[in-house]
Amino acid sequence: MKSREIGNLGEQTVSDYLVKNGYEILNRNFTVKGGEIDIIAKKNDTVCFVEVKTRKHGSLTSGEEALTVAKRKHIICAAERYIKTLSYVPHCRFDVAVVEMKDEKVMKLKYYVNAFDNSN
Repeated sequence: MKSREIGNLGEQTVSDYLVKNGYEILNRNFTVKGGEIDIIAKKNDTVCFVEVKTRKHGSLTSGEEALTVAKRKHIICAAERYIKTLSYVPHCRFDVAVVEMKDEKVMKLKYYVNAFDNSN
């Protein structure tokens, strides 16, 4: 599998997980100049900006380690732009999902609620 295909499979896995757990998917791959958000979901009154990190089993860098300060800033920038498209200011949080794959199959999904914020 190519890296984009692996990423797509990870994002679909997380989307399915979110829907199964009562979230509504509002947008996928929301892209603006300066940033991108993999999944924007809503549960109750909270809008969740979800970064998905998909890794092959045994990768040198974990999904958690791949979420650098610079990457978080890009996600926050994109989230701010997304919020400006709404007619209200929702309660928001930033979640991270790490998907581990082996032999083109999803082996593990770790979901971090409120993994980071915009204070740094």
